[in-house]
Amino acid sequence: MKRIRHYVSRLISLDVKNMLAVARAISLRSRTPVIVILIDMVWCSLVYQAGYLDYEEFEFNVLSRAERRTWITSGNANSIVVKYNQREYRERFYDKPTFNKTFDEWLGRDWLDLRTASEAEFVEFVRTHDPIMVKVVDSMSGAGIEKHSGEELRDANGLYRQLMDNRQFLVEAFIKQHPGMSALCPTSVNSLRMITFFDGTDVHVLEAVLRMGNGADVDNYGRGGMYTVLDEKTGVAPYGAFDKYANTFTVHPQTGTPIVGFRVPLYDEVLSTLDTVSRVIPQIPYVGWDIAISTSGPAIIEGNYNTGVFQMKPSLTGIKTGLLPKFREVIDF
Repeated sequence: MKRIRHYVSRLISLDVKNMLAVARAISLRSRTPVIVILIDMVWCSLVYQAGYLDYEEFEFNVLSRAERRTWITSGNANSIVVKYNQREYRERFYDKPTFNKTFDEWLGRDWLDLRTASEAEFVEFVRTHDPIMVKVVDSMSGAGIEKHSGEELRDANGLYRQLMDNRQFLVEAFIKQHPGMSALCPTSVNSLRMITFFDGTDVHVLEAVLRMGNGADVDNYGRGGMYTVLDEKTGVAPYGAFDKYANTFTVHPQTGTPIVGFRVPLYDEVLSTLDTVSRVIPQIPYVGWDIAISTSGPAIIEGNYNTGVFQMKPSLTGIKTGLLPKFREVIDF
């Protein structure tokens, strides 16, 4: 029944126009009729719980039925969330200031919640912090996140009113990232998405992902960024990266920094931090942690109780199997 409800909710919110655009793009690349792609998309949504974006991102059009069954789709990921992440504790992750309060020890930056802080406190904050990041407290995929600096901060009172009108209630000091991470793309904080599962005794790192901006202020995949997976034990990238337009990169297009073979600095500290923070709210055992590498060490950006799964395109790796068997070694779903 839960699977049916999830499917119906996805169907109601379906962006048909974008689905058609994605199908046409796949059709052009594969020289397969659009109608064939669309029918296959619908089939995969029913059989494998794969959304049309899953279908494109994981290149389902080139996979056999047996291979498709090994991929974690949005429906699979939702099944984990529904089964393990207790509903009454989700707000502690979903509401960004509440998350910051809970995990303040590991944030590595100052912050304000404008729902409780005064205008005078905001004016003082921007006097001592430049640049700042502002966020809508319940947004996803980088929506409502902006960077303000320099001249923009001179009229702090005017900016305060603007942020209140835009519901950008979370204000944070900008993270000064490690030079090794900045070498990838200096305009954004390039972060890690670390997917963990706490079984009550051990913390399992199921996946490590390196996300990079591409000239924008944020590194989100949906806002022009790109990603590649890492060896979760070493923090080294064995493959190139790709963006939502299916462009692939072995070196970063903005800086020329090699992506293949890139080693995340201070990675052992990242793993140590994860082993600690993943135990703080055991009622939410399955989390996708966004982590920056600052000049002073790992800094938790946020935790996602409803994290999706990042898997590499078969065309980049030559591997046509996904992460579902690996996840099921640890998680019963």
